Amino acid sequence: MKKRSKVSAEFSMSSLTDIIFLLLIFFMLTSSMVQINIKLPESNSVTVAPSDLIVMMTKDGKLSFNGKPITKSKLKGRVRSTLSKMSNKDNADLAIVAEIGVPWKKINDMIVLAQSLGISAHIATQPRK
Repeated sequence: MKKRSKVSAEFSMSSLTDIIFLLLIFFMLTSSMVQINIKLPESNSVTVAPSDLIVMMTKDGKLSFNGKPITKSKLKGRVRSTLSKMSNKDNADLAIVAEIGVPWKKINDMIVLAQSLGISAHIATQPRK
């Protein structure tokens, strides 16, 4: 006599893909909500200049490029490699987001870095209250 109640060794992937898709949506939404609140210098300028190359500087000396921590020695290479991957290299510019209290010498170093790569640079500010 044969036993008819064999256990099936199949695995359904449909539930796994649903879970991965939901995780992907969750991380995409939460990553766009992450904001770094630093105090920027104030100005009367109302121009909004979007940029794909963003260097953030804090007064305690930390640097980040496009949201990722970086050292000053590796910054030029990373900017150069990102610039080479861009489709619109002619209109590329470097946005310098410097917290109040960052020495002007460090900001000037970023401007010189942008000039050495042949791109323009601008300093991000917040509107006067």
